[in-house]
Amino acid sequence: MATDNVLGEFIKARRGHVTPEPENRSTGGRRRVPGLRRDELARLAGISEPYLTRLEQGVDRHPSPQVLRALTRALELDEDTAAHLYALAAPDPVRPSRREVDPAVHQLLDTWAGNPAYVRDRHFDVLAANKRARALAAMYEPGRNLVREVFLGPEARRLFPDWAEIAARTAAALRAEADPHDPETARLVAELSADEDFRRLWARHDVRPARDELKRFAHPEVGDLALRRQALTVGGAEHQVIIVYQATPGSPSEAALARLL
Repeated sequence: MATDNVLGEFIKARRGHVTPEPENRSTGGRRRVPGLRRDELARLAGISEPYLTRLEQGVDRHPSPQVLRALTRALELDEDTAAHLYALAAPDPVRPSRREVDPAVHQLLDTWAGNPAYVRDRHFDVLAANKRARALAAMYEPGRNLVREVFLGPEARRLFPDWAEIAARTAAALRAEADPHDPETARLVAELSADEDFRRLWARHDVRPARDELKRFAHPEVGDLALRRQALTVGGAEHQVIIVYQATPGSPSEAALARLL
């Protein structure tokens, strides 16, 4: 699944998601591809088909801002996916992620004794976790990779009643946050591509950064929990994110969370 033509692969995948209006369809011939044909996208974006071919084949990898705006409009990209397109066209130099977690952040995790909390990096490697997070799921143990656990681990499909939705969010979040030019990301994607579900979701090129949302757990000891996830960035540590889970006060989930440990 790894490729150095990330921009071209993205454009080809995303035009497959756009249903052409009747007035924008090419005339003649049976449609062999879902979504827009290459000539249809070129016409909608106001660029030449040969130039679009060069973009998709990776011959030209740095289109102008005007072309990017036109592709964003023609491909009907939302804000997150458009930002990803711009990043692929003009990527920042790959910088190594900081893996050491500041002692003050460790202390902060421990002060949230009643809430599962952990730190992950942009590759979704768990760098630190408090005791309640580790009791919530083994996948939150430091050293684990959350994407690998979701798709390849033995626990996730039983732990998450909404596994299919969680898996789609996870693949989209990895694409949004991990640098596709980073060799570590390429190795992770290559490993995950052994899983059919990951291959299917990754091929969609969906982009959605991790957000605050409700996540359901089916814990083997304390039963069902519905926890609100909050994501907090760590100042001074680029690409480190603190994830904290909270239960609604007075809810059965709060009582179940208190029984953890």
